Amino acid sequence: MAGADPGARIGELLDRLGREAGPQARETADELVRSVVEFYGEGLARTVRLLRTAPAGSDPLAVLTADELVGDLLILHDLHPEDTMTRVGRALDKVRPYLGSHSGDVEVAGLDAETPEGPTLRLRLRGSCDGCPSSTQTVRWTIEEAVARLAPEIAHIEVEGVAEAPAGVAEDPAAGGQPLLQIQPHPPADAPGAPPPAADGEPPRWHTLAAPALPARDHATRVADVEGNALLLVRLPGNLYAYRDRCPGCGADLRTAPLDGEFLSCAECAARFDVRHAGRGEQAHLEPLPLLEEEGAVRVALPELLGAGP
Repeated sequence: MAGADPGARIGELLDRLGREAGPQARETADELVRSVVEFYGEGLARTVRLLRTAPAGSDPLAVLTADELVGDLLILHDLHPEDTMTRVGRALDKVRPYLGSHSGDVEVAGLDAETPEGPTLRLRLRGSCDGCPSSTQTVRWTIEEAVARLAPEIAHIEVEGVAEAPAGVAEDPAAGGQPLLQIQPHPPADAPGAPPPAADGEPPRWHTLAAPALPARDHATRVADVEGNALLLVRLPGNLYAYRDRCPGCGADLRTAPLDGEFLSCAECAARFDVRHAGRGEQAHLEPLPLLEEEGAVRVALPELLGAGP
């Protein structure tokens, strides 16, 4: 196709598809082409804007890779200066403070780039996740999102070890590793053609929270409304935590719950929950939500379970 007009060639292919597959297929192909053009157009616009506004003396490539959409385009065309494992490592570093609050940690067990489904990342998740099923799930979602945003070429994630057995309890060798929620490459949420909200049974949809919705200081709480769901945000030194605004014991909201150090007490039933450790209580856990803090932005996810009762 050297010397050929790419636009004319695309038009020829669309016309042929319309003749061979019918008008409905042609309409779908037209929409696909428009979406791809919009995606690349936005990437070019951001590239020009970023380079024009970059501070004097800054590394142009570093400026471009800091933008998620432009970085994804560089990855797609094998132009990103960091290899996959370097970016995976940065993603895991972002989630480690969150994993620590769930008594867990994660390490890379390997990367298989030759699987039929696409590059498969194998992780080893360590820790107890405080024995709370929702805590375990939010850890998985958080890892998934962090890796997908920095290494979108990863097609799948598998876990070789989900949790260490409690002290004195023998491990079950038959349990083996359990798969993490599968990651599919995706554009940033603000990119043209970004996917619609997830359907039932799929990973949660992530939302960015602006500063006015966040606690302004340490040892403070704030309730944010996201798509009609009340999220309790708690800021402790070094970390921000997100929970469902509902006491798991009595069902009361927690927006007036007093915060004593790292413990939140329900104003109705006086149950106490350890904010720093996944909302652990004597009888029940708060419902933790996946949360990522990156470069001044805060992103939280809304799982389907948010609509369930206490």
